[in-house]
Amino acid sequence: MSRKIRRHFTDEFKQQIVDLHNAGRKRSELIKEYDLTPSTFDKWVKKARTTGSFKTVDNLTDEQRELMELRKRNKELEMQLDILKQAAVIMAPKRQIITANKDNYSISAMCQCLNIPRSSYYYKAVEPVSEMELEEMVKRIFLESKSRYGARKIKKCLEVQGINLSRRRIRRIMKRLNLVSVYQKAVFKPHSKGKNEAPVPNLLDRQFNQEKPLEALVTDLTYVRVGNRWAYVCLIIDLFNREIIGLSAGWHKTAELVKEAFQNIPYALTKVKLFHSDRGKKFGNALIDKMLEAFDITRSLSQAGCPYDNAVSESTYRAFKLEFINQEAFRSLEELALKTKEYVHWWNHHRIHSSLNYQTPMARRLSA
Repeated sequence: MSRKIRRHFTDEFKQQIVDLHNAGRKRSELIKEYDLTPSTFDKWVKKARTTGSFKTVDNLTDEQRELMELRKRNKELEMQLDILKQAAVIMAPKRQIITANKDNYSISAMCQCLNIPRSSYYYKAVEPVSEMELEEMVKRIFLESKSRYGARKIKKCLEVQGINLSRRRIRRIMKRLNLVSVYQKAVFKPHSKGKNEAPVPNLLDRQFNQEKPLEALVTDLTYVRVGNRWAYVCLIIDLFNREIIGLSAGWHKTAELVKEAFQNIPYALTKVKLFHSDRGKKFGNALIDKMLEAFDITRSLSQAGCPYDNAVSESTYRAFKLEFINQEAFRSLEELALKTKEYVHWWNHHRIHSSLNYQTPMARRLSA
């Protein structure tokens, strides 16, 4: 035989039953209709008539109240005796005694017993970190980022470690240690105001925050000095998590370089919905059209002369130049390709992005 589930009634429901009874409804009818026990019904009626409250504490007798107060006082005395005994025997600091017993007693009660403010306990519960230790932590984060993190991102990294510092203080520490990060300055880029007359429209329409992986990819090319020549790098970015999923490097700025980056994507290309780029000649090629058609991927192009339509790609390449290219010297195309792969791995797995609420691209993908 299964146990009957215990029912819980609100004070409003109890008052409604009492009101129905006072209005003339029979006791037996109400008990049967609402599936109540006679003792429960009588208890509600009695409480309504005597105190007008259905709370147990409001319906106690004087003797019951006195007994409750005695039990409460006895428990407090037992706690005080236990805490004071520990303080006398082990001779430990008050905060340590409170911490050791916080699962058994109220912190407020123990602070009152030991005569210390509760705020003092919580304040001292956080172990102070010396200025030298802070300098070491800031320097370590800065060097691990290869001089790429400024005060804002260092602050987020410190918060993960339980250290809360203002950006102003972090900047002072960086200045004291001569830590100068690469940084980006906003540059206004003028663009034409004419309409996009090309047959391929701007389907992305600056919807840079996508809800699903591979929903929309953006790309572009940039030039890099290798020895005495110029080489080119193509990066393909997933707008869902700003992950660089495709890359290639070559001597020529052609559609073949874009195709190679596309072929290096480690995910199923059949899941890609939209591929967006600017209107450079390398993207106006039948080779790219044929490749996209093979995987049923929709094409999208920026408005002519408007870099803001491909802002995420522009921002990625700007960071790519400042954080990586400008800090290196490349002697061969093979060296450029190898070091670019290392940087892309750091970008995807370790670099925190403000647009992702200071997550890494891979952390964002795994949480999807």
